[in-house]
Order: sequence, then structure tokens, then C-alpha cells
Amino acid sequence: MKKVFILTGEASGDKLASTVITNLKKLNENVEYLSVGGSNLSRLGIKSIFNLNEITYIGFTSVILNIFKIKNKINYTVNEIIKFDPDIIFSVDSPDFTLRVSERVKKSKPNIKIIHYVAPQVWIWRENRVKKFKKFVDHFLLLFDFEKKYFDKENIKNTFVGHPLLEKKISNIDISNISKGKKIISIFPGSRLSELKTLLPILVKFIKLMNTRFNEYVYIFHSTEENENKISDELKNHNLENIEVVSDRIIKSEVLLNSVFAIAKSGTVSLEICNAKVPSIIIYKINFINFLIMKSLVKVKFANLINIINNKEIIPELLQGE
Repeated sequence: MKKVFILTGEASGDKLASTVITNLKKLNENVEYLSVGGSNLSRLGIKSIFNLNEITYIGFTSVILNIFKIKNKINYTVNEIIKFDPDIIFSVDSPDFTLRVSERVKKSKPNIKIIHYVAPQVWIWRENRVKKFKKFVDHFLLLFDFEKKYFDKENIKNTFVGHPLLEKKISNIDISNISKGKKIISIFPGSRLSELKTLLPILVKFIKLMNTRFNEYVYIFHSTEENENKISDELKNHNLENIEVVSDRIIKSEVLLNSVFAIAKSGTVSLEICNAKVPSIIIYKINFINFLIMKSLVKVKFANLINIINNKEIIPELLQGE
């Protein structure tokens, strides 16, 4: 029996990995899996060696403050993978965690194949990383066709596979109990606890302001299963009646398709929103030190993938204090 270790670093990677593994299971059920994953992989019956929330730090300062915890998790993950002895490591996104782990495993077990899905965004920053990846990654699976040139240049095996979030989803779920006859504004506050801590107060302030002027909207927060209770508990403190929190992926898709507007933190979810043809704005805020560091390193003007790819602002962005 073949063995595959699935290595993710945050909720979006868990979601992408589960899409791939769902299809892989249809082709070959005779594979043993183990993972660093979340609720989506768990739903497929795949055990995670620890809770994904334990490594979802964001920003340079947050990483520095938790550096020893992160190092311990990297060491633990490397040891668990070596014990599991897989034929393949299927790593997804989060390169500062997943590829660090993969590199160390490859040194100890050179016969293990490393397949990485969602290539590091070398077209945004740290392009020279590509040369290092060549030493231990066997194959990259790319979301965007324009990424190929960066890996072809270094003769690294790669395949453009497209983005699964852009696949058409068909559902006929009744969400009237959620929308309550009102127009839906979808809100995507992020999956990391640090993002929620920063963005939820801003979003609540926005909803309160909207409620002073309009009464025809319901605001539906799209959450991971792990964060649903945290978000619900936080929102309960504000006595807002026109708020709902959903975590079921099928319900979330239906809610988005029926939305009149969306507010989302910067990330791949912007592609899903655009694919649903829902107008939106992108928001993001990190602490000021992280912002200054990021601004000095990043090569692009925008935070949203749609804007980055087109090199102009198509989706409005409200970043930091804007």
C-alpha cells in the first residue's frame, strides 16, 4: 500500500488539499494517509498529527514571538513524517512551514517524493527562493499559468493545474432560514486567529454603521469549522440581530452565490468571489511594524490576486488605515 503524507499550514491549504484527495480517493482507495491538516481532511477520515491552529501565525512579529513554538512543531512534524515513511509528501501552500519541513525530510529520506501544490509567490517577493526549491522539490503544481516561467527558467518540473476554487459548484440548498428574506452581504474575515482578532472589530463597526442607515441586509460570516464558535461568541457581545455565522462548505457556497456584495480579507477567496460574480471589496490590516517590513519586501502594488494578475485595481482594496 502506498503512503502519502499531506502537509498543510492553514485552513485554505486544508481546503485545497481535501479537493485533490477527494478526487484521488476515487481513482485509488488503496492509499494510506496521514497529515497536518484541518476539518476538511478530517472529514475524509484523514488524521492530523496536531491541530492546524497551532501553527497559523501571521506577520513577522507574530512569527518571531512564537519562533520556539514553530521550531518545535517543525521538528515534531519532521520526526512524525520520517516515522510514517511515506512514498510521497503532498505539501500545500504555506511554504515557510511546509517546505521547511519537506527540505529536512528530504535530507534524511531522499527517496521520498516531494510534490508541492500552490507554488510560493516568487512573482511577488523573494524570487531567488526558486533556486533553493530545486534541490528538494520534485514537482510543483501551479495555480496560474504565468507562474511557469519562473520554474521553467530553473528547469524545475512543474504543471499548471488551475485553481479548484474556480470549478463550478451546483447546489440547490434552501438558505431562507439564514437570509430571513433579507439581502445577503457575505463576510470573509480570514481563518487565522490573529486575523480575526484584528478584523472582527472593524467589521462589527461597519455593520453597526450600516444598520443606522439600512435595514434590508443580513451579514453572513463565512468561517472554518474550527473558528465558528469563536466568531459567534465574539459577535454575541454586540447584540446584532442581522448576523449569521456559517461553516458548512456547501452552505457557504450557496450563500455566496446568493449574495449582493462581499467583504473579504485579502487571499485566494477573492477568486471564488469573482467566480460567483459578486461585487466585493478587499480589506486587510496587520500591525504597523509588520506592514513596514512587508512594504519594503513586496514587489507588487496590490494585495488582491485579481489586481496583482491584472496589474491594476479592479477590486477596491482597503488596507491598513484606509
